[in-house]
Amino acid sequence: MSKLKMPANLPEPIINENAKIVLNRRYQRKDREGVVYETAKELFWRVASAIAGEEEKYENSSFKSSKLAREFYDLMTSYSFLPNSPTLMNAGTDLGQLAACFVLPVGDSIEGIFDAVKHAAMIHKSGGGTGFSFSRLRARDSVVGSTGGVASGPLSFLKIFNCATEQIKQGGTRRGANMGILRVDHPDVMEFIKAKERDGELNNFNLSIGLTEKFMQAVEKKEDYDLIAPNTGEAVGTLNAREVFNILVNKAWESGDPGIVFLDRINRDNPTPAQGEMESTNPCGEQPLLPYEACNLGSINLGKCYAKGQNGHDSEINWDELRRIVHLGVRFLDNVIDASIYPLPEITETVERNRKIGLGVMGWADLLYQLKIPYNTQTAVDLGERVMKFVRDEARSASKQLAAERGAFVAYEESIFGEAHLGPYRNATTTTIAPTGTLSIIAGCSSGVEPLFALSFVRNVMDNDRLVESNPFFEAALKESDAHSAKLMEEIAKVGSISKMDHLPEELRTVFVTAMDIEPLWHLKMQAAFQKFTDNAVSKTVNLPSEATKEEIWDIYWKAYEYGCKGVTVYRDGSKISQVLCTGDDDKKKKEAAGASSVVQSRPDVIYGFTQKIATGLGMLFLTVNEVNGKPFEVFATIGKSGGSITAKAEAIGRLVSLALRSGVEVREIVEQLKGIGGENPKFMKKHLVKSIPDAIAFVFESRYLQGDHVDVQTASLNKELCPDCGEPLVFEEGCHICKSCAFTKCG
Repeated sequence: MSKLKMPANLPEPIINENAKIVLNRRYQRKDREGVVYETAKELFWRVASAIAGEEEKYENSSFKSSKLAREFYDLMTSYSFLPNSPTLMNAGTDLGQLAACFVLPVGDSIEGIFDAVKHAAMIHKSGGGTGFSFSRLRARDSVVGSTGGVASGPLSFLKIFNCATEQIKQGGTRRGANMGILRVDHPDVMEFIKAKERDGELNNFNLSIGLTEKFMQAVEKKEDYDLIAPNTGEAVGTLNAREVFNILVNKAWESGDPGIVFLDRINRDNPTPAQGEMESTNPCGEQPLLPYEACNLGSINLGKCYAKGQNGHDSEINWDELRRIVHLGVRFLDNVIDASIYPLPEITETVERNRKIGLGVMGWADLLYQLKIPYNTQTAVDLGERVMKFVRDEARSASKQLAAERGAFVAYEESIFGEAHLGPYRNATTTTIAPTGTLSIIAGCSSGVEPLFALSFVRNVMDNDRLVESNPFFEAALKESDAHSAKLMEEIAKVGSISKMDHLPEELRTVFVTAMDIEPLWHLKMQAAFQKFTDNAVSKTVNLPSEATKEEIWDIYWKAYEYGCKGVTVYRDGSKISQVLCTGDDDKKKKEAAGASSVVQSRPDVIYGFTQKIATGLGMLFLTVNEVNGKPFEVFATIGKSGGSITAKAEAIGRLVSLALRSGVEVREIVEQLKGIGGENPKFMKKHLVKSIPDAIAFVFESRYLQGDHVDVQTASLNKELCPDCGEPLVFEEGCHICKSCAFTKCG
């Protein structure tokens, strides 16, 4: 804990309602019973004082730690800058692991593979996310020299990593997140591309295919390319590059997985090539790292850098304020490196050698709203490029100042900067645009460099209390136009956008665009503009309407390559839903079943059955199934104490399944509907992963009544994917599903 005493006059932070939920749930300190004992004020001071306290290690520091702690506190509580989640959670605590992302090597041996599993578990426990390249592993059915047997291939081991992650809860606050990458020239690439065809498979992994320029050139020429055995370096087959690229596009259209990263482009920007190639990234893809490397991230709220025009001058960016925040942010993140306790000595050594930091931005859409610049214009793209160049240049200037005070990063002389006699710099990289899903909720701003997903939305305050919330700049603009009303806000909350509301002023509809209003090309142009002056990479999702075509995604992937992006993520609205739609004979059978089930059978006076105990992530489920003539007739599902909400849901599911059975619905159809439904706390039972209460019922029915006739279904909600905490739809941006209603996030 920090020795710096909290000043008596330290102001209380102003916290929005969503931020209160997030801070209370994830960041404020709790006792062993889970009771929060830390206030928001104490949280921010804990972080500020712990990070500022690192100044005392350096005799030539231009700051006193007590003064810097207050500056850091003001920086965070004004929401001008926030560090990544592990820093907010763990700074000033015994755990002390403050970095967000790590990359671990996966060697082509049982020892190397399971060392990586163990190390990943340690990182997840401490609150970090991990990235892996599985490209070193020999292909499936390759000969294993030590045993004379055959290898099972990267995908089989990927599933082991996924299962291990399922059992680790990150520091009690964050579910483990991973990135898995395979080179496009690996012999198992087609199997890897199709790995997530079943929704719910590998649910703790984002997957990406590592594309090379040689492959992209073959795509353009419609040529074949070689598949290379990683254990021998020899060509063992060929594939047609255009066909593989088309399959990647098809999978992106279906579900968004896998994504793509451009490995050659990433390695051209590798500041320390003498240490090896970068082969993987962190879970959301914006942070390429060497094996055993870590990076701590932080984000500047650009919405706080707006300068309202005075004396007839146009509104513009407050460049002096942005410069001040950048310099403080770089110092903050460099201090985080010293304050952090890393889970492995190899990580500590590599981090100290390169001292990478990733200062990024959020609130970009808010700044554009204030400047009255539409996101989908060249003016906005040009401004984005100008802003990020300023941030990168000032970040390097700040890193140079730190090098003068503290010395350059250890590997500086062998880096591209040392060879070019630039610097010296304190940090091998200074800029990254990372996902800010949770941070932007705390700061009350838009996420990263994304457009706003919705201008207005509904937030659940209590179980039955729904509150309409709106972007403050949009609401202010409505009031200025005399267009604001409670009825209008309710109307906008239903659709999120005003693009089709012709009764509103045209200027409003032009400026206040949302993610789905914007043509895909503008998403990509904006990503490329920020990437041009970002050392690492940019977390950005190209959101597409459900009617988007595969040809459009093909064009996005190709232009991402042409524009100089380091990777790209696309998400077609509702794409996972389309995988479970029934057609033809299946549709006919379901209609016939529905027509035959209009009469509900009466319950006999006496009925016999069995009760099965199933461990779930929400507690022990006792499932009673009563039978008539050897077939299931009714179901009673009991879990937890009577009167609880989980108990009520279990009872409701049991009643509905019972009604379906008594109405003549076949067991197989019930299993098809329930199997694979995911919950927030999946749990292994022997060799089976129980994902939820309905999934548990499906497991019992399938095991007992289908007699080995395995149901292979691609399960997805018939509606949008819902938040497990509050039930509102999740949105997909910055490569992650997040809830705008209650701040739940799958990626931390």
